[in-house]
Amino acid sequence: GKYVLSTFFIICITFTFIIACFLAVSPIAIDDCSERCASLKRANPVNTHYFEMKPSVHKLGVLVPFRDRFEELLIFAPYIHEFLNRQEINHHIYVLNQVDDFRFNRASLINVGFQVARDECDYVAMHDVDLLPLNPQLLYTYPENQPLHIASPDLHPRYHYRTFVGGILLIKREHFERVNGMSNKYWGWGLEDDEFYVRLKEAGNVTRPVNITTGPENTFRHIHDKVKRKRDMTKCFNQRDITRRRDRQTGLSNVAYKVNSKNEVIIDGAPITIVNIELSCDRNLTPWCDCNDTVGKKNNSTIHTQIKPKSNNVAQSSKKKNISVA
Repeated sequence: GKYVLSTFFIICITFTFIIACFLAVSPIAIDDCSERCASLKRANPVNTHYFEMKPSVHKLGVLVPFRDRFEELLIFAPYIHEFLNRQEINHHIYVLNQVDDFRFNRASLINVGFQVARDECDYVAMHDVDLLPLNPQLLYTYPENQPLHIASPDLHPRYHYRTFVGGILLIKREHFERVNGMSNKYWGWGLEDDEFYVRLKEAGNVTRPVNITTGPENTFRHIHDKVKRKRDMTKCFNQRDITRRRDRQTGLSNVAYKVNSKNEVIIDGAPITIVNIELSCDRNLTPWCDCNDTVGKKNNSTIHTQIKPKSNNVAQSSKKKNISVA
C-alpha cells in the first residue's frame, strides 16, 4: 500500500510540474496575444486581409480601366493592395474590363465602375494600371474638400502640363456625381482627362500633394511598354474637332453599357473584382467608336500623334491644347 501511495504522489508532483511549465511559457493575457497578432499582421499585410476588415469611416474604390493588360495587372494588383494596406486604407480594387469590339473608352469605363462601386465606396481612385506609386508620402486618404490629383504634373514621369489630371485621381462620391462623371465621347487614347479637368474647374478646384520629397524620376514607376502596347491615337470622322470641346451632353447619367459578369479573383493575396463591361455606341453621336467603318470618314482625318515633352518642365502636345468651354 505504501508503494502504491508513493507512486501516486510522484505522478501528481510530476503532472503539476508539467502544467506549471506550460503556463510559464504561455501568453499571460489575451490582450497580449491580440497585440502580438496585430503586430504580425501589420508586418505582412499582403498575405492578410487585416486592414480591409478593420472598421473604417471611409472606403476607397480603386477603379482600373482595363483591356488586354494581363501582365501589368499581375504587377499592379498586389502592389497597390500592399501600398494601401500600409496606409490602413479600407479599399477594394475594381478592374473594369472592356469586352466589346469598340475602341477603348477609359472615361466610360470609369463611369460604369463608379456605378458598380458607389454603394460600397464613398470615394474612388481613377487609377491607371501601369502607374505604381513609390513614395509612401502619397496618401490615398479621403479627399474631404476637393479632388486630389496624386499623379501631379510635378511628379508624373511623363506628363508635366498644368491641366493634367490623369494617372491617379481621388474624388469623393458627391463630387463625381456633381460634375456628372466623365464624358463618354472619348473613344481611343487621349483628351478624356483634359475634358474632365474642365468639369472639375467649373465645380471648384483640384488639389495636389505637397511637401513630397521625390520628383518625376522616382515618385512613380511607369510599367507601360509602348513598343508592345501602342496607343490607339487614330482620329476619324470629326473626332478631332468634337473632342476639343467641353461635352455637356454625356456623362455618368447616360453612360450606355451592360455588365456581362463579375469575377472575384485573388492575385498574390490581393482580392479584386473583375467587372466585364460591354459598352454601347451611339454612332450618330460618336461614329469614331469604330474607325474601321469608313463610311463618312474624312479623307485626311486619320492622323497619328504622340505627346512629347518640349522640356523637362512643360509638355507641349496635341493633348495639351485646352478643351474649349463651349
